[in-house]
Amino acid sequence: MCGIIGYLGSRDATSILIDGLRRLEYRGYDSAGVAVLERTGVQSVVKRAARVETLVEALQERMPEGRLGIGHTRWATHGRPTQVNAHPHTDCRGRISVVHNGIIENFEELRAELRRAGHRFASDTDTEVVPHLIEEYYRGDFLAAVRQALARIRGAYALVMFCLDDPELLVGARLNAPLVVGLGEGEYFIASDIAALLPYTRKVLVLGEGEIAAVTPLGASVTALDGMPAPTRVLHVSWDTEQAERGGHPHFMLKEIMETPEAAANALRGRLDDQGRVHFAELELPDERLQGLAEVRLLGMGTSRHAAMVGEQLIEAWAGLPARAQDASEFRYRPALVGPDTLVVAVTQSGETADTIVALRQARQQESATVAVTNVVGSTIAREADGVIYLHSGPEIGVASTKTLVAHLVSLGLLALRLGELRGVADRRQGLVRELRELPALIRQVLDDGPRLAELARRYAGYRNFLFVGRGLGHPVALEGALKLKEISYLHAEGTSGGELKHGPIALLDRDTPVVAVCTEGPSWEKLLNNVHEVAVRGAPVLALVPRGERALADVATDVLELPRSGELGSAVLATVALQLFAYHVAVGLGRDVDRPRNLAKSVTVE
Repeated sequence: MCGIIGYLGSRDATSILIDGLRRLEYRGYDSAGVAVLERTGVQSVVKRAARVETLVEALQERMPEGRLGIGHTRWATHGRPTQVNAHPHTDCRGRISVVHNGIIENFEELRAELRRAGHRFASDTDTEVVPHLIEEYYRGDFLAAVRQALARIRGAYALVMFCLDDPELLVGARLNAPLVVGLGEGEYFIASDIAALLPYTRKVLVLGEGEIAAVTPLGASVTALDGMPAPTRVLHVSWDTEQAERGGHPHFMLKEIMETPEAAANALRGRLDDQGRVHFAELELPDERLQGLAEVRLLGMGTSRHAAMVGEQLIEAWAGLPARAQDASEFRYRPALVGPDTLVVAVTQSGETADTIVALRQARQQESATVAVTNVVGSTIAREADGVIYLHSGPEIGVASTKTLVAHLVSLGLLALRLGELRGVADRRQGLVRELRELPALIRQVLDDGPRLAELARRYAGYRNFLFVGRGLGHPVALEGALKLKEISYLHAEGTSGGELKHGPIALLDRDTPVVAVCTEGPSWEKLLNNVHEVAVRGAPVLALVPRGERALADVATDVLELPRSGELGSAVLATVALQLFAYHVAVGLGRDVDRPRNLAKSVTVE
């Protein structure tokens, strides 16, 4: 999420910061700002809730002149996208400046403590606790104060900071968020992304987890949080700028699939306590309202509707509440049989999907409680819903939703757990919590099997028609697998439930129509095995996704892809990621533009 650039050297800092921010614009953002230590010893902070060019216009009125500075493009998480919430943030005296990517999980606790100590806060952000916490510990040694402050912080952060009292020190730190140090000739850079550094240096020092970089005119030293020296890792980058924006990957879609473990972790971060209880900081609906619910409706379109279908099953199974997923575009044209005892959950990546917004407004007219599950802070649906669950996935550039879908599934799982808590449903709670917490690591295992998926894609790319089949949570996974394949490869693909197979779709099967069977964990596992046998005897090639070590289909399916074992939701998420990679490699093999597939838009803002 967001973009960071810091500079210390002999050149004009402001122009380098602006250039770096422009190179980070591809990541998506809603505001921008810079802080520069001027030659006169004062700090100049300029920020705007707008594009970088608007920030540049503001700087033209009085361009700060200095050799040390930091810049930021913000993608809002805590606090709306406003000028006061834009970075950089400062302490009470305006001497410490900080930019931040990530989420400070315990910011409310820290803010309350700092307010009691007399600190005054100007913004609604989690980030602002950092400069104030450093100020609280500052006794003339800026780096020591940074270490003390970071020891108190939980969550994810990439931070770049400086202090007026130490004009030749630029400090960077990271935990669960990327940060690199660019090593130039007599000048140094700190950035969230290599793309910002390429015009100035190809020599990059990569910070490790829980490490701090102290940059001075003499060079960069790296230590752990406790001050002990850490080994340095220096890369010599051969990418061009466009490759750097994609993290060295050939396409944004692949980059974003590879970011899925982080997206799942961000959706969980700060929301599950040590006892497995769920907390949503942004969900502003009172518990009493949620306890009195009679039903839940989940609305979405395309990929978001498939996420809603998963949410429907989770809420019924984990919370004991009747739930129904619906096509948002049809909801408004049917009788509005919802009311005050209905929770309407609007599922949308962009927060600007026109059909879903209209459906949400109709539900509000019926006095239903409404919750938006979205990735974009300040979006229309986030503003209009009674409560919001943000995905915190970071910008998704590829048109086909990948990491945000997984974040939706995780977020809906957390919502189901929360509703179950309020209703006193505790069955299997600890197992479900463990399943969610294990997901990021298990997703990485699926991604590590990328070469196997690429090989399977090459073998199946010659077919022109596909049928995807699943049961239970595997059914919406099959629908999404078919959608992903058709939207980026332009091949015909259908999804169906295993039970529906014999009621029509089986007529399509022959040796030229392969079946992708989502044979994941669930109560209908054996039934789906029978479906695979029915498919195989009709001569259709079968690619079966099964739990690791499962041999039941070894002599039946044409190909078997083993996935890590997990619970029913975990298995559905892992199969979803595998099918995204499968579709990606098929489309690349066919020469398609996977980031910008024909006729599609990232956000559908018309009905």
